[in-house]
Amino acid sequence: MLLLHLSTFLFVGGSAQTLLANPFHRVEGGSNHSIADGLRVDLGYEVYQGVADPDNGLNTFKGIRFAAAPTGELRWQAPRVPKSNRDTVLPAQDFGAACPQSGSGMKPSPPFPGQSEDCLSLSVYAPQNASGLPVFVWIHGGGYAVSAGTEDLTNFVRDNDHEVVGVAIQYRLGAFGFLAGDEVYRNGVVNAGLLDQQFALQWVQAHIEKFGGDPGKVTIAGVSAGAGSVMLHDIANGGELGTSLFTNSIAASPFLPQQYGYKDWIPSQHYYAFATAAGCPPQWAYGNSSQTIFECLVSRDTATLQEASTSVSASGTFGSFGFLPVTDGTFLQSTPSEALAQGKVNGLNQLTGSNAEEGRFFVMPNITSENDLLAWIHQAFLLFTPDETNELLEHYPASNLSADTPFYATNGESGLTAIDVSQTASGHQQRANTIYAETTFICPSYWLADAYTSSGKAGYKYQYSVTNAVHGADTPSSLNNSPGPNTGPDFIRAFGRMWGNFVRDGNPSISSELANGALSNVSSKSALEDWPTFAIEQPRMVNLNQTGGELLPMEFLDPYFMFMNISVYQGPDLRNDFKVVDGSTWEGGRGERCEFWKRVAEKVPE
Repeated sequence: MLLLHLSTFLFVGGSAQTLLANPFHRVEGGSNHSIADGLRVDLGYEVYQGVADPDNGLNTFKGIRFAAAPTGELRWQAPRVPKSNRDTVLPAQDFGAACPQSGSGMKPSPPFPGQSEDCLSLSVYAPQNASGLPVFVWIHGGGYAVSAGTEDLTNFVRDNDHEVVGVAIQYRLGAFGFLAGDEVYRNGVVNAGLLDQQFALQWVQAHIEKFGGDPGKVTIAGVSAGAGSVMLHDIANGGELGTSLFTNSIAASPFLPQQYGYKDWIPSQHYYAFATAAGCPPQWAYGNSSQTIFECLVSRDTATLQEASTSVSASGTFGSFGFLPVTDGTFLQSTPSEALAQGKVNGLNQLTGSNAEEGRFFVMPNITSENDLLAWIHQAFLLFTPDETNELLEHYPASNLSADTPFYATNGESGLTAIDVSQTASGHQQRANTIYAETTFICPSYWLADAYTSSGKAGYKYQYSVTNAVHGADTPSSLNNSPGPNTGPDFIRAFGRMWGNFVRDGNPSISSELANGALSNVSSKSALEDWPTFAIEQPRMVNLNQTGGELLPMEFLDPYFMFMNISVYQGPDLRNDFKVVDGSTWEGGRGERCEFWKRVAEKVPE
C-alpha cells in the first residue's frame, strides 16, 4: 500500500450486457486458415506460422502482435489494431520483445533482454486438434513496472488433459503504461497498460476460435500486479461488461496499491518529475510556446523515457512503484474497495488466493523498534490522523517475544499469529510486514471473493501456506513451472487441477483422490469435493498446506530479485494438508482487521 468508448447493448442469456465495441474483425475474403490447415493462422492483418510440440501435444504461437507499436504519436494513446502486413507469413516461434522495464523504489530495473516499445504481443498454447475449448488468459505481475508475458503455459495445458487453450499477454509498463495527470488525460489516455490488456481480451474474443478456443468460455488470471489487473478488469467500466470479455477470473495475491484520481497531487507530481527527468521540465514549456510538455515527451526517444521512468520509480520508498493505475472515470470509475463493496463486478465466478507471508519483500527490513514502526506507518499512510494510527496499532499489537525467539510459520488457528512471527521475521518487523501484506494483498482478496458471492455470483478463496509462502511462491506450483523441492508432486497435481477445473467449470472443487494425494493413504471424503464459496458473513476459505518432509535449507529468488535463504520442508514424503477454515478468525482475527482497512479506505485510498 506504499506510494508509489464506444459501447453497444448485447443480449446474452436473456439479460442486457454492455459490450465494448470490438475493433477486430474476421478476415474478409481469401481463406481463413486455422490450426487444422497445419500451423498457419490468418488474423486478417497478419498471418502467423506456429510451431508443433508433439512431445506435449501442443501447437505454440509465440510473439503474435495484437496491437500496433505504441511509439511516437501513439505513445499514451489507446491501443490500435496493427497495420495490415500480409506479404509474408511471420514465424511465431519466439517471444516478442519485453516492454521497457522501470524497476521500483530503491531497486533498479531488472536486466530483461531485448526491451522495446513494440512489445504488445501475446502467445498461444493450443492443444493439437483443439476445438471449442475454454481459454486461460495469463496476465503477468511485476508491480506494473517489470516482467514480461513469457510464462510458459505448456505444463498447465498438458496437466489439465489438453482441455484448455492458454494465452499469455504483455502490456505497457512503468511510465509508458501508467503515466497519469491532467495533460495525459486531455491529450491521450491514462491507464494505457490496462487498456492494452483489455484490447488483448478483445483480440481473444475475435481470434481465439482459430486456435481451437471458445470465446464464450474465457478465464483471465494473474499473480501480483497481474492479479491486481484481474481485479481491475473485474470492476472495469463500472462492472457493466457482463461476460462480454470473460466469464471467470483468478487473482493470485491481488496487488492493490493506493489508487489516486488521475489528476490528484501524487500522480501529477510523478508526471512533472518524469517530464523533468526526460528533459521536458515545466519551466522549459513556459518559454517554448510551440510545444507542450506532453508533445515534448512524445518526441523523446525510448532510452530517454525509460531512464526517466526508472529514475522516478527508484526515487520512491522501499517496495513502492512510481506509476500505477488511477481512477479515470471510465475504465476505473471508483476505487476497487468501493466498487467491490457495491458488488459491481464483471463475469460470473472468481477464485482468489493469498500467501501466508505476502509482505516480506515490500517493507524495509530494518524495523527493530516501536519508533521505527511509527516512522514507517507515517510514511506509508500519509493521511492518517493520530487516532487512526492508534487504531491501526491496536489491530496490530506488539508481542512480548524475546529477542532470540526463532522464526517459524504460524498455523493460522492457534498460538502466535502472523502479527507476531513468521519464517522471516518477528516483533516490530513482522508487524510492519503483516500490515503491508493485509492492506495490499490479503484483504483485497477477501473483498474480491465476497463481492462475487454477495452479488449472487460465486467467489472462492484460498491461502497458500506451503513454507516458505512468500509473495509469488505459489505460481510455480499452480502452473507447474519449475516448482521448488518444497512442494510435493501430489500438491502440484492438486493445485493445478483446482485452477484447471475452475477454468473449465467455474468451480475449483477437486476429487478426494486428488485432494488427499497418492501418498496420504487417506480414503475419506475431502471438503474440497464441494469447495464452499466465501462471503464476509460466511468466510469459508481453503488452507493449502503440506505435512511431512525434512527441514532443509533452500535459496529463494523473489519476483523483484531479492535473495533469501531459509529452511523449508523437502523430501519424497511431502503430503497434502488441505482443509476449510474460518477466514474471519484466521491469524488472530484477520476478518476484523480487513474491516478496519475497509473503513479507512478513503484515507489510504484503495
